[in-house]
Amino acid sequence: MVEVLYEDNHVIVVNKRPGELVQPDQSGGPALEETVKDYIKVKYAKPGAVFLGVVHRIDRPVGGAVLLARTSKALVRLNEQLKQRKFRKTYWAIIENRPSGNTAAGELKHYIVRNGKTNKSAAYETFTAVPERLRGEAKEAILRYKLLASGDRYHLLEIELLTGRHHQIRCQLGKIGCPIKGDLKYGAARSNKDGGISLWARRLSFEHPVTHKTITVEAPTPADDTLWAFFERATNSNAE
Repeated sequence: MVEVLYEDNHVIVVNKRPGELVQPDQSGGPALEETVKDYIKVKYAKPGAVFLGVVHRIDRPVGGAVLLARTSKALVRLNEQLKQRKFRKTYWAIIENRPSGNTAAGELKHYIVRNGKTNKSAAYETFTAVPERLRGEAKEAILRYKLLASGDRYHLLEIELLTGRHHQIRCQLGKIGCPIKGDLKYGAARSNKDGGISLWARRLSFEHPVTHKTITVEAPTPADDTLWAFFERATNSNAE
């Protein structure tokens, strides 16, 4: 089942489920790319192979908006936008601890080093804090966050990514003692029942590759998840 958030002849944006791969890998599990190809093939009765280009990926345990290109021209143009950091990506994260200092908003800046063997990243507060042998691999990571709502045990952050690094949000929030619910790899107390983590690619804005209009798509969080539903209601109430 594909949850389409936006679709035309050139692009398609879908709402990925936690635990779903964006592209096939050696695990052999079902991948969003193949599911969307099947959807297009059936809906438009396309003979032969269906072209579909993955513009960007989100981690397997993360859900939310994923943009794919339906033509090679669209893929080239969207890849260029991504390279120039023209996309605007906004995430929602349910965290275990409120950021220190009782601040409702802030910016995090770290230097991140990825460990390919463990598929995990480490965050350092300054470049000089990075071990000298790893400095050649360190990349600056910056995000902005805003506290949207709080419950008895958890808090909801809205996050704008200013850079796109491996596990950036997960790593940076874990570094400041605010792990994402369910994210055992970066310090969460326990796993989520579905094996995912409570991080959602909530909103995506990009320039349409053909019309050049700004397209903004919002991905609903899972309606059958009581905690996500609680925070959806809380944010709607705050907006009224």
